[in-house]
Amino acid sequence: MGTLKKVVKISGVGIHSGNTVKMVVKPSKNKGIVFCRTDINSEPIVASFDNVGETKMRNTTIGDIGGAHVQTIEHLMAAFFITGIDSAIVEIDGPETPILDGSAYEFIHAFIDAGITSSKLKQIIVKKEIIAKSSDIKVPFLIKAKYCILNKLAGRKTSGYVKLSPNNGKELNISATLIYPEKIVGNQSFSYKYNGTKKSQKDFIDNVARARTFGKYSEWEYLKKHGMGRGANEHNVIALNNDGDGTLNPVLWKNEFVRHKIVDLVGDMFTSGGIINANIVSYKGSHALNNLVLRKLFSDPENYEIIE
Repeated sequence: MGTLKKVVKISGVGIHSGNTVKMVVKPSKNKGIVFCRTDINSEPIVASFDNVGETKMRNTTIGDIGGAHVQTIEHLMAAFFITGIDSAIVEIDGPETPILDGSAYEFIHAFIDAGITSSKLKQIIVKKEIIAKSSDIKVPFLIKAKYCILNKLAGRKTSGYVKLSPNNGKELNISATLIYPEKIVGNQSFSYKYNGTKKSQKDFIDNVARARTFGKYSEWEYLKKHGMGRGANEHNVIALNNDGDGTLNPVLWKNEFVRHKIVDLVGDMFTSGGIINANIVSYKGSHALNNLVLRKLFSDPENYEIIE
């Protein structure tokens, strides 16, 4: 069981509300990542794949959408995973985590600076091929309509999938592909492998963790009108210009966009509570597909083996 050696305090704006969010991450003696909303009277909210209430608008939300919930947990969850923290209490005074620089990087270094107890994460060995396709996702009509409007604004098609397949049972091996009509993004692929070593942790920190979330500038007005994207700025989002041939702020790597998809995927996969030891192919993936593939995986005990 890995946890922090001392309390970590983090504050910043929520990317959707634009409000300042204060978060206190505390060590825990109990296994699992649990969120506690301090601004309302609510039960603890467990960061588990089967407690994901919504994945619309490109983020992962846990809890009761109509009540106590926390959204945009994926970057924080990626930081927990890569630092080996599977036990923590997250006290938060709002419905979304602070976006910080739009990546997992600042969370990771806050945890490393605080110190982490040594432990090995639970191993989840994938035994059968599992695939989640865009066509499998069932969403209410109004949410689907919002997706369609955003995709039309961006000129994107939704025909993605996320696939898990058995490997040697000793590593998480990710291959992600992102295809956008915008010239600055285009067709990008990137791979990352995690096997529990310091080298694979450093590889993530150096080459993946800093990749930021992104979006088209023309989508911003639509998002703001619907109560989203109000905390987005040039420091936490890569903004694609309206022509799609450049960005309004500099990128760290030409393929920073697909690297960020791996940040999201790693964070979403950690809602399993452990390392998904499998080959994972994400083709035009999404938070919805990441969650669906986990639900399919755990729907049948024959699909996996757990090693504590």
